[in-house]
Amino acid sequence: MSMILKFRMLSDESDRFLRDYEVPYDMNLLDFHNFLCKDLRFDPSSGMTSFFLSNAGWDKLTEFTQIDMGMGDDDPHAPVPMASVTLGQVVHNNRDRLIFLFDLLGERALFLELTGADKARLGIDYPRVAMAEGAAPDQFDPDATPRERSIFDEAMGEFDGFEGDDSYEDEY
Repeated sequence: MSMILKFRMLSDESDRFLRDYEVPYDMNLLDFHNFLCKDLRFDPSSGMTSFFLSNAGWDKLTEFTQIDMGMGDDDPHAPVPMASVTLGQVVHNNRDRLIFLFDLLGERALFLELTGADKARLGIDYPRVAMAEGAAPDQFDPDATPRERSIFDEAMGEFDGFEGDDSYEDEY
């Protein structure tokens, strides 16, 4: 039985978007990419997507590209083809992070964090979406993604018309 990696996906475009995925440890990044595209209703053949290994501050580290860039093994910073790397080779510890850059020109991305690993359970087909909330961002048009109000925005909504008190003098 294979090990199953559990990932949580978030978007900086919508506070209400959330996905939890359970995927085999030995799944290559290209298959993971295709699985994510199917779930998010993205065009997997756009050729303009990459994964990045990330540190705790979400800084991009190693890049994994959908197509082989033909840069060879001489450059340690050269992008690595997704098909040649498995998830188990990339993530090893809880809280390891991946950035799924789905709009190269717009620098739009989704953020994945490894939240756990477990043995595969009998009777469950993997990979799978374990939880899904909210609409995924539109792959090609950032303006098509509805900007959902966060809980903070809703709580502060009653102050939208507040203009302050001009008679109050602040002498600090």
